[in-house]
Amino acid sequence: MKALVFERNLPRFAASRVASVFGSGRGAGIGPLQLLECEPPELPGEGWHHLRPLLSGICGSDLATLDGRSSRYFEDMVSFPFVPGHEVAGILDSGGVDHAGRPLEPGARAVIEPVLGCAPRHIRPLCPQCAGGHTGLCGNVAFGDLAPGLQSGFCADTGGGWSTAGLVAHSSQLHAVPEGFSDEDAVIIEPTACAVHAALSAGIENDDLVAVIGAGTLGLTTVAALHRVVRPATSCTVMVGAKHAHQQKLAATLGADTVVHPDQLARSVRKRAGSLVLAGRLTNGADVVFDCVGTAESLTQALAMVRPRGRVVLVGMPGKVSVDLAPLWHRELTLVGAYAYGTESSADSGTADSGTADAVRPRRSFELAIELVSAAGLGRLVSAAYPLERYDEAIAHAGAAGRRGAVKVVFDLRNPKGSTR
Repeated sequence: MKALVFERNLPRFAASRVASVFGSGRGAGIGPLQLLECEPPELPGEGWHHLRPLLSGICGSDLATLDGRSSRYFEDMVSFPFVPGHEVAGILDSGGVDHAGRPLEPGARAVIEPVLGCAPRHIRPLCPQCAGGHTGLCGNVAFGDLAPGLQSGFCADTGGGWSTAGLVAHSSQLHAVPEGFSDEDAVIIEPTACAVHAALSAGIENDDLVAVIGAGTLGLTTVAALHRVVRPATSCTVMVGAKHAHQQKLAATLGADTVVHPDQLARSVRKRAGSLVLAGRLTNGADVVFDCVGTAESLTQALAMVRPRGRVVLVGMPGKVSVDLAPLWHRELTLVGAYAYGTESSADSGTADSGTADAVRPRRSFELAIELVSAAGLGRLVSAAYPLERYDEAIAHAGAAGRRGAVKVVFDLRNPKGSTR
């Protein structure tokens, strides 16, 4: 098979980091990522299946890795060489069962929940987090029957979605793609699950004022989750800072009440909250702020516009940043992370189509995400598709997606010659 392989190569790593100064993704062609002919990964054991990718997304965490700017925190949770690609919609080569034990026929389409927790690693008993359904918080991502890897696409043993012949996935990771879903709908499920988890973890209450910084894939799917999953139970107001015209239009159509340029977001929050300004910070402000960018600048902005005892939720992947935390202390703020997905509590997990709370059982983030993708038509966020052979163009496009009028850029593995749109 052909696959994009990321190897541990310090000179190439350094070259990629230097090139990224001129724009995210600009160093893909000279960095540690190479298009190679290689064998598909072997099945690691019982419960594993081969999945042939149809579409595979390029994520912000992939870009951070390729740019040489991901946090060293992850070094012991990755094994080399690995094939990137954790946003994957594909076809099962043989029959199996999904995460809930439901049968999947050979040739069925499926998406993967890429976290490599206890179940894929054949670790028994499950750790407390996995046992509680919070697989994203598993502490065993470097142990068990697999090489280290916090997710598929960062593990030497599983392969990844940036390949023609595929990867391997455990039954606990598989979710069937509903009839009527396009491949574009399917590939956007994974980032939507991240947004659903973030929206439901924020503790939003009745009539809260909510601000969202950033309107890339995570920002827009977070807006959709707030509008269709959270708002029906809370009547919250959603304000969004979106830099580009197409992002502003999408944010409005996905349910934002107010959409402005990021430079104007604090001003809009101030007017809505009836706040004063002191030392560049609002004396009152938003009840909850979602930082869907993950930079020092966006986090500083979030801390400056949230009310005392408010909450800032980190959705975009941060790295090592320098931020003044005096307001966190002085205003008794809560700063929380929202990583990946898991199981949402029955009190929080409304359905995307009905807006009613599910009082019967907790629900997987992916289940809610599938409903949300359908209800909000999120497959339209897929803006451009490339064959693997043009990976340097694809990754540069993803790194400049907002500026170039795109949202989600994917690899198209359906046609060997590929396409761009």
